[in-house]
Amino acid sequence: MTVLLGLAIRSTVMLAAGLLLCAALRRHSAALRHRVLAASLLAAALVLPLSLMLPSWRFSLPAGLVDPAPARSLSPAELLVEFPRHAAPAAGASSNPRGLARVGAPAGRSRSEVLLLVWLTGSFFTAGTLVVSLLRVRRAVRRGVRVEDPRWVATLETVAADLGVTREITISRTDSPDLLGTWGMVKPEVLLPRDSHDWDLERVRVVLSHELAHIRRHDWLVQMGADVIRAWLWFNPLVWIVCQRLRRESEQACDDEVLGLGVEARDYAAHLLELARQCRRPGSRWASAIPMTHPSTLEKRITAMLNPLLDRRIPSARSVAGLAALLLAVSLPIAALRAGPPAPMPLLGTIYDATGAVIPGAQVALIDATETKWTATSKANGRFELPAVGAGKYVLDVKLPGFRALRQEFELSQPRDWERAVTLQIGVLSETVQISANRAILPKQLKPSSSDSERVRVGGSIRAPKKEVHIAPVYPPAMIAAGLSGVVPVEAIIGVDGTVSSVRVLSAQVHPDFAMAAVDAVRQWRFTPTLLNDVPVEVAMTVTLRFQLAE
Repeated sequence: MTVLLGLAIRSTVMLAAGLLLCAALRRHSAALRHRVLAASLLAAALVLPLSLMLPSWRFSLPAGLVDPAPARSLSPAELLVEFPRHAAPAAGASSNPRGLARVGAPAGRSRSEVLLLVWLTGSFFTAGTLVVSLLRVRRAVRRGVRVEDPRWVATLETVAADLGVTREITISRTDSPDLLGTWGMVKPEVLLPRDSHDWDLERVRVVLSHELAHIRRHDWLVQMGADVIRAWLWFNPLVWIVCQRLRRESEQACDDEVLGLGVEARDYAAHLLELARQCRRPGSRWASAIPMTHPSTLEKRITAMLNPLLDRRIPSARSVAGLAALLLAVSLPIAALRAGPPAPMPLLGTIYDATGAVIPGAQVALIDATETKWTATSKANGRFELPAVGAGKYVLDVKLPGFRALRQEFELSQPRDWERAVTLQIGVLSETVQISANRAILPKQLKPSSSDSERVRVGGSIRAPKKEVHIAPVYPPAMIAAGLSGVVPVEAIIGVDGTVSSVRVLSAQVHPDFAMAAVDAVRQWRFTPTLLNDVPVEVAMTVTLRFQLAE
């Protein structure tokens, strides 16, 4: 699970950096933005393999997000084979032999196994969608007919020479009414819809110029690589955003190259609109063929091509080299990061009584999920120190004669959790008095008749109290100076006259300053009497007081 979380965090950083850089380059050419997006996707995919070769810089994750370390580290393939075996305990086996709740050991499948299964399912589904699209295009290509029309061949040679494309390119007319795009890397093909035989020479030139620009820029390879990365990082919404932006920027970059060949912007826009009417469904099912008239990009492309102020230059070699250096400078430190729980640290704390005075001599015990136990005794200043322990869930046990024994679960996840403040409440005295007497022999009693039974009185009418006097707690100045916030749960007893007769703090994990401020305020509250069947009664009330510093 830690690997997946680290991959998600680091890939998000790389993709967010790419999107921010694109926003900063909005006045530059679409070709440059396309390279930035492609580079950020590549960096997001490389952070995991690069992290295996670089020294680590660790950062902490909450312990609740990280499963306890297994006895042996399993690879993803081994984990798929093994998790049915250790997903549930054997019948009759006890995972809690001493009655202590083993927090942190999830029942059934572990959190890592569930997340791995979800990730694999999403990856297979996303990759399956891409494979289906590739198979559809491949079937359309096989059914297509190679175009030998001299007009197309001559125009292809002219445009290829203008763009500097030297590879062998095939033009195929498919039996699909809406397939117009580029397919393949080693032997690229320009795919035409079945109604393309009657296009005029100007449209032929526009279409071939656009598609050969894709071939010169290797856009098919880039887009297929982006789709593969999306299948790997499908859980990250930024991946989907970057892939969509990548397709749009590639189409606009090719439009810029067509305009650079001398095609008028208005004529080019008119051809695109007409082609969009003919190819009404060039959507996701032809996504693997880089369709020329994808509806999601058409409006912004036409707006861009009609704007004469836009930068349409092809990025220089210096710009590409600078981009590569920037990518390397950002990706290497991010790849070196490691996500994991905080390192083990000594557990420190102070024992207080209800008045805020420190308590020496208290016996402190810490118990983990495996029932390993560490002990310490509070010193004269109330402080205690336990050996270094790692992140996870524990049970804290504090005892001292005359005080209530404290046994409470808590979790160590953030570094600040290794400093505890414990408040002990005064213990409850009890006494048993035994009265002895000789057993007397009583005469046999007759069974009472129904007429002798007591009548049952039906009640249950309650009128809740209403607060008449409210005193707001005062935020302790010492806590303001220390920058601390806190939550104080208390239990108050409202007497028959509506006054608060007693107040008790319910949690030991409360700083005494907060506890005293809360108790002092609640003691001054006044209520109307609580009536049960029109008779005033005492009632218990729980109150949660939150001390929060403004940001």
